[in-house]
Amino acid sequence: MRRKLFALVDCNNFYASCERAFNAGIQNKPVVVLSNNDGCIVARSAESKKLGLKMGQPLFTCEKIIREHHVQVFSSNYSLYADISARIMKVLGQFTPTLEVYSIDEAWLDVIGYEGENLTELGKTIKERVFQYTGIPVTVAIAPTKCLTKIAAERAKKDPSYHGVLDITHYDQEALNSLLSQVAIEDVWGIGSKYALFLRNYGIRNAKALKEADQRWIRRFLTVVGERIVLELRGTSCIPLETNRVPKKMIIRAKSFGREVTELAEVAEALSTYIARAAEALREQESVAGTVSVFLHTNVFNPNIPRYTNAFTIFLPFPTAFTPTLITYGLQALNAIYRTGYRYKKVGVQLGKITPNVAQPDLFGDNTLDERVREDRLMFLVDALNHIYGRDTLFFAVQGVQRTWGMRRLHLSQRFTTSWDELLTI
Repeated sequence: MRRKLFALVDCNNFYASCERAFNAGIQNKPVVVLSNNDGCIVARSAESKKLGLKMGQPLFTCEKIIREHHVQVFSSNYSLYADISARIMKVLGQFTPTLEVYSIDEAWLDVIGYEGENLTELGKTIKERVFQYTGIPVTVAIAPTKCLTKIAAERAKKDPSYHGVLDITHYDQEALNSLLSQVAIEDVWGIGSKYALFLRNYGIRNAKALKEADQRWIRRFLTVVGERIVLELRGTSCIPLETNRVPKKMIIRAKSFGREVTELAEVAEALSTYIARAAEALREQESVAGTVSVFLHTNVFNPNIPRYTNAFTIFLPFPTAFTPTLITYGLQALNAIYRTGYRYKKVGVQLGKITPNVAQPDLFGDNTLDERVREDRLMFLVDALNHIYGRDTLFFAVQGVQRTWGMRRLHLSQRFTTSWDELLTI
């Protein structure tokens, strides 16, 4: 049986790197990217990490450091990041047809076809081509299992002597054990905080100890998932590439308002927009939803205002991905829970009972095939135009035009690759 080979490509400080790719003036300067409503730090450049800035740190607690060290601050530019990610994945597809997009900034490649070649040189080629085509620096780790690639990637990031590329396929047991002994048990991919605490209580404190643990004991207490991790650490591939995304069983879209909202009309605009976004994701995976749940609450961090939180679920008469229908029922749910006299901070929608989009007309003719075809065609055109010309080229009037309730993004950069009006000019 042929040994499998995986290459993990992990973008370095992805959000910060995306901002740098279009702004030469901030190269080698500390950069941070903020969360929704500019609340907390969610991405840092290497220079920012050296200043002591932490992930999840509220912005107001580090304003002094930002001023003193001229830290470049950016609001999250999700449109830009998603487009750059798609371009990176397209570049990686040039090396293999078997690719798993693990997250917006990580992907696994099946590189078994390169067996017998210099894999370190392959990693360098991948790294250089991604940077050439997108301007994003990446780390490339190559190993016989996915779990080992995660460990190798972290080692390559911390040790500059590897120059961002580490191949451990040639490691003998002594070299592999040396590497694993430096990895804390909570840093092993797939081991959560509860399992890590449990294992530490039994003296298993690093990846090497987990690798050498009794397999049957691990299966008993950590189930088959833990057993697979042990085998992966031993060099036996048990976790295959997921080249086809599993359809989501639940889709949620929700964001905090940029300010506290008191008017039902504004809450309805926001909810309609989030439903439209959720419906796009639903159609993208070729599914339909059977329930629409709406939740609404005030600012839980403001003790000086009356608090209110509520949710309401509507079971649809027939599953659908038609945005107008979902918005109609979503607004009905909102009207059921909205109360005057409160200052709302967040509204959201959850689409549930998701099933494949298989046309099945009902007995009484309320959901005819002709009607389903008409709805599908309309949504196809809306999605296609928004994909080609940018989000909200076409949108529903109930979503509003001004959208003054939107997120606070005072440090937002341009959408250099997804908006004609914001293309980079020189």
